[in-house]
Amino acid sequence: MTPNASWDKVLKLLHEEQFGVLGTTRAGHAYTSLVAFATSADDRDLYFATTRATRKYHNLATDARVAFLIDNRGRQSLPLYEAAAVTAYGQANELTAEERPSAMQHYLARHPQLKSFVTAPTTALFCIRVDSYHLVERFQHVTEFRIDR
Repeated sequence: MTPNASWDKVLKLLHEEQFGVLGTTRAGHAYTSLVAFATSADDRDLYFATTRATRKYHNLATDARVAFLIDNRGRQSLPLYEAAAVTAYGQANELTAEERPSAMQHYLARHPQLKSFVTAPTTALFCIRVDSYHLVERFQHVTEFRIDR
């Protein structure tokens, strides 16, 4: 992936925004959830936590494919033409006990106030292995970034 101005906008959204909308499916029905997220050091993976009793957890157990939307709409001082959103497409899987410490470090660095939640035995920590990011700017300009693995 060659760095450019559009990729810089993706990174800005990934690093500045605290929440995203997770899209899952089950039995042909879409479901969305607002979740706090963090990125891996190389921005190829995204981490989020959820309790095992949630619908999103059960949806992911059936179908790991996800879309994850991050946008800057919360920055109301921006002119409307500067609205931007990035959608990450990939697979979300619960991290194993061996994988959790590194991801937990990234997650808690971003969301220290969620420590008791994310360390609870009923909470699962997920990793979205991103296949591609799609950046939408000015409501119609779309740029796709494929993630090399």
